[in-house]
Amino acid sequence: MIVPVILFSIGIVGPVLALVQPVVPGQSLVAGAWVAGALVLLINAALRRPAPLIPVVVDGSNVMHWRDETPRADTLREVLDHLRGLGLSPDVVFDANAGYLLAGRYLHSHDLGRLLGLSGDHVKVMPRGKPADPAILDLARDMGARVVSNDRFRDWADDHPELGQSGYVIRGHYAAGKLVLDMHDTGLSSLRAHPQPRHTVGTP
Repeated sequence: MIVPVILFSIGIVGPVLALVQPVVPGQSLVAGAWVAGALVLLINAALRRPAPLIPVVVDGSNVMHWRDETPRADTLREVLDHLRGLGLSPDVVFDANAGYLLAGRYLHSHDLGRLLGLSGDHVKVMPRGKPADPAILDLARDMGARVVSNDRFRDWADDHPELGQSGYVIRGHYAAGKLVLDMHDTGLSSLRAHPQPRHTVGTP
């Protein structure tokens, strides 16, 4: 994208100089062709830019149990890869004991990020004694994002009426060993058209 911008800028300067002080015959025509070519490159570069990613908040402690109700890092990785393939950008929030369930020891945000192939800025581990559910819902509200979980979040429904919106919580399961995400009524196409600003999850 930078090269077409530079070419376009040079092409704009050329005709101006040619009008003020011509150096060679046809200089304005050459500069005009330069501008046209650079403009075509700019348009092509803009069209080829990938669409902005849509944020979602993943309930890590819930999703890691989706396959056979057994906590597995590879289950989470598969779900995250699938979400990214749909044009979604996941942030993951865990309960404090997630590391013990996945690796037999406490894991910080960056540890879990490395395990899942995510930046630690997109992973949050809640402090001991603090549930992840309200943090997940607050973060999703702040980001204008949807939530990926099979949890019903009943204890938090009064504070988060958005939970009543169809498709607000994206649920999933495994059928015959294959991941199935319920994207019905998620409004994914409209979200792509109106992407939300990107936020990151900080380490507590």
